Amino acid sequence: MEFERYLREIVDTMSEGLMLVAADGGIAMVNESLARMTGYAPDELVGRKCRVLDCDVCERERGLGQGAWCRLFAEKSTLAKRCVIRRKDGSYLPVLKKQSLLHDAAGAPLFAVETLTDLSELEGLDRKVEALSRLLSSEAGFHGMIGASPALGRVFDLIERAAASDAPVLLTGESGTGKELAARAIHELGRRRGGPFVQLNCAALSESLLESELFGHAKGAFTGAHRHRQGRFEAADGGDLFLDEIGDAPSAIQVKLLRVLETKSFERVGESRSVRVDVRVVAATNRDLARLTAEGRFREDLFFRVNVIPIRLPPLRERLEDLPALAEHFLRRLAGQAGRPVPAVAPGAMRLLLAHDWPGNVRELKSALEYAFVVTDAGPIEPAHLPPGLVAEASLPECLSPRGVRAEIPDGDARSALVAALRSAGGNRSGAARLLGVSRGTVLNRMRKYGVDSKHVLEY
Repeated sequence: MEFERYLREIVDTMSEGLMLVAADGGIAMVNESLARMTGYAPDELVGRKCRVLDCDVCERERGLGQGAWCRLFAEKSTLAKRCVIRRKDGSYLPVLKKQSLLHDAAGAPLFAVETLTDLSELEGLDRKVEALSRLLSSEAGFHGMIGASPALGRVFDLIERAAASDAPVLLTGESGTGKELAARAIHELGRRRGGPFVQLNCAALSESLLESELFGHAKGAFTGAHRHRQGRFEAADGGDLFLDEIGDAPSAIQVKLLRVLETKSFERVGESRSVRVDVRVVAATNRDLARLTAEGRFREDLFFRVNVIPIRLPPLRERLEDLPALAEHFLRRLAGQAGRPVPAVAPGAMRLLLAHDWPGNVRELKSALEYAFVVTDAGPIEPAHLPPGLVAEASLPECLSPRGVRAEIPDGDARSALVAALRSAGGNRSGAARLLGVSRGTVLNRMRKYGVDSKHVLEY
């Protein structure tokens, strides 16, 4: 037929990769799309065995051939499979493979026809959707970070400056201070924003699993490794990799992280081939890495390598002026989800919120407001609607304003005001300082002056 003269040109117009595999496993033909996907020239593939693509699914299928070298040649067709092939440069490519078998007039198998669809872009979109879904409630403020306090303003300035650089960034701060939001802001403001943003919690996995997650593994690298796996470094190529809780990374992993940072290359678990990547690392920890380094529990060379641009996220107790805006933001989101009016926070409840020490920071505040929103039927949130575990402030003296700002206190009442503030803050000096509207040092001076001991303040 006339079209047979143009068959080659026809298959080269396909966006999917096409490959013909002979009955002995030799590659008889590939189209231009498959050549582009794999990085091989067509003449580098034709005549070689299909094993050259090192498909992880095919490796298993070959053992199920019922006398044939491959299951496909025994069953004549197989279901579409999601698998991973290896490119010429050693990198992995996720694909969707469809296979069928062609026969001659006598019924003998001629060729296996395989079409491969590149899934790498789809997997990248999946990662972006997953990341964005976690941040749907954080669209306001500076890339999801709510507040206008001077402490937070300094953080915003450092984030913008760090984003303009490719140097590693170390985010420090207590749990719940927004380190993940800061890392994403650095990515979204930087030149790598068009690339992937990949994250991994170093404290959530054992050493062996963490190594596999970071660097990937080849099939057969260990028990249960039935297929190739791309690591987070490889997935983040051209973008940013956020390593949360890096202070909990085992020492063996620290050595390998240092090598990647210095050489921009690594080996997958079970392989000796080096893989090069272009990745900027943003690390985070709620631990004191300098102290861990001094104690020999964190490598000094790795500390200096990740601590190029340090950014400290302040705890909520150091930026209480942001609390009303945070409360409004969370309540507005909760009300929108429930289809209810946005409740106000009564002065008494706000006074309790401002007096609390917030060891869980913004995350704890969000949970407290979710509790209050659920137990409030209508009207403003009152003190009785707050979680029972929140520090009670019912005994504050009248000389303390609802927002914890000190009014003028007569000299004779200064000691009683100090005792009341310490009692309301559960003996916490920083909390008492906020209630009195003074610095923590002033509280310490007054405690010495009036002979007040925070350990026994509840006895007053």
